[in-house]
Amino acid sequence: MSLSDSLYKEVILDHYQNPRFRGKLEPADLFEHGINPLCGDELELTINLEGDRIEDLRVTGKGCSISQASGSMMAESVRGKTLAEAEGILARFKKMILEDQKPDFEADLEDLEAMESVKKIPARIKCAVLPWNTLERALSQVTGK
Repeated sequence: MSLSDSLYKEVILDHYQNPRFRGKLEPADLFEHGINPLCGDELELTINLEGDRIEDLRVTGKGCSISQASGSMMAESVRGKTLAEAEGILARFKKMILEDQKPDFEADLEDLEAMESVKKIPARIKCAVLPWNTLERALSQVTGK
């Protein structure tokens, strides 16, 4: 195992054991439920907006360490961002995982690069992408994309 693989596992484990922005916002401007029926991962995402900015968001769910860590990383990376910025981060994350593009994240988003290691386990890619697909559907309620 390379040093980077070991560090990536530590980042994923940290987000799984100490999830960021866990819970539900009530009331919430946006709500979306995501499920991966093949493995049973579930995720609920609540978002409050202030204009075109994600003022706050919370994630709840159950499932494997990868899906739950990815949800924590997603929440941490898009909170406080504009809708356009969040969509950009989302697109780069999905390209990294699904299209094998080299990660190109700013220093404050570097935890997202830990999920690149999931590509080595094709059966777990859907776990890593579940929170991001859920975010994409939630944002489409506002952006129409």
